[in-house]
Amino acid sequence: MKVYEFGEQGKPVLMLLPGTGCYWRSNFGKVIEPLAKTFRVACVSYDGFDETEQTQFPTMIEETAKIEEYTKEHYDGKICAAYGCSLGGSFVGLMAARGVIHMDYGILGGSDLDQSGRIPAKLMTSLMLPMIYPFLTTGRFRLSFLNRRLEKRRKAGDGYVDAFIGMMRGAGVDLSFITKESLRNQFYSDLITPLPDAIDPAGTEIHILYALKMGEKYRARYHRHFAHPVLHELDMQHEELLAVHPKEWVELIEDICRQK
Repeated sequence: MKVYEFGEQGKPVLMLLPGTGCYWRSNFGKVIEPLAKTFRVACVSYDGFDETEQTQFPTMIEETAKIEEYTKEHYDGKICAAYGCSLGGSFVGLMAARGVIHMDYGILGGSDLDQSGRIPAKLMTSLMLPMIYPFLTTGRFRLSFLNRRLEKRRKAGDGYVDAFIGMMRGAGVDLSFITKESLRNQFYSDLITPLPDAIDPAGTEIHILYALKMGEKYRARYHRHFAHPVLHELDMQHEELLAVHPKEWVELIEDICRQK
């Protein structure tokens, strides 16, 4: 695992945690520079997802512990905020629940927080991996009808699909260094790692960028896992604000972090 830092030392630390299978620079490339005017930006590159290392993604708990250890070593265990994109929201929730480090704000980007038993998780992983992995590494699905369906959505849409793909893969980024095992471990481990209910860390506000088009069931899920979540309701799809409207996303993150 590596952490890439931007912005002046001494500024409030904002940690960015990528989504499932996402390359850190693709995920946050549009927002790092504007964020660095206000924050010391610490962008996490997970084990197995950084081209400068020969590592495999382990488990959510092991990776969380590494992030916490880095935070203790470099920031005395205290940061202003952590933003988790999709899967990254699971890391934010786990860090908030474990209480090893302190963050003033834990921000989740409409994370689904899906959880299941080991057998359903293995089945889901075995179904999704053959679809996700080829697309992640080549930009194409193995099945032709999925490519046709994707192309149809791209042409009929408003740019969200292209922006989301760009956030995941990035234009011109060769992700062949990511192994199938790393993606499998990440996807499966996220499903089977329980997130406690009623998480309420002292001195930490939990904010959630709730994409309403994901569905109403997520509202109940957020209120179950967090004791006092602040929901920012967006009439958008999953991570659409970050992918399609990065300027507005930066402004919202800055507004959240000014509240204390």
